[in-house]
Amino acid sequence: MEQLNYLLFAWIDATPASPEWLIGLATFIARDLIAIIPLLIVGLWFWGAHGQLATQREVVAKTTIALLFAMSASATIGALLPHERPFVASIGYTFLAHAPDSSFPSDHGTAIFTFALAFLCWHRTWSGLLLMAVAVAIAWSRVFLGVHWPLDMVGGFLLGCVGCLFAQLVWNLFGDAIAQRLERLYHFLFAFPIRKGWVKE
Repeated sequence: MEQLNYLLFAWIDATPASPEWLIGLATFIARDLIAIIPLLIVGLWFWGAHGQLATQREVVAKTTIALLFAMSASATIGALLPHERPFVASIGYTFLAHAPDSSFPSDHGTAIFTFALAFLCWHRTWSGLLLMAVAVAIAWSRVFLGVHWPLDMVGGFLLGCVGCLFAQLVWNLFGDAIAQRLERLYHFLFAFPIRKGWVKE
């Protein structure tokens, strides 16, 4: 597996001969595109057609559970089974500053693949496929810039699958209770903006 990791990395990793515009684009994708996660979560919870809000908020709750599980699992694996990043192992070229912590599985990859899979399962097919394209772009960019191995992203994808399965299991068992408590908490914390009509009830 390590040989495959090295081979794929050497094929994807940027070099000093890579176009400057491509490195700039990859840097934006790797560093900033992950912001789509909180933006969509907030947007789906606070706004939408009245008849769709309950469904949207269920998607947000299940996605959040999946993310919490997947990211916790990622942190645990990274702490128990640390793996050197390419630049720590002095392999390839690096174009993005990053702490020399464990590379496997990728936190960015875990988050965005979990998010994309959640939308694919619980929102709409088109939104899930669009987010999956974003996830693949983020995965590519972080390997291209030399801060991750390709298999770090595969690990993130697999954790996303497990996270979504876990979230669905939790929702099947406790979904109604979770939804009711979240609604009560939301109405308590956001009573003023709800009254003003800034966000949906």
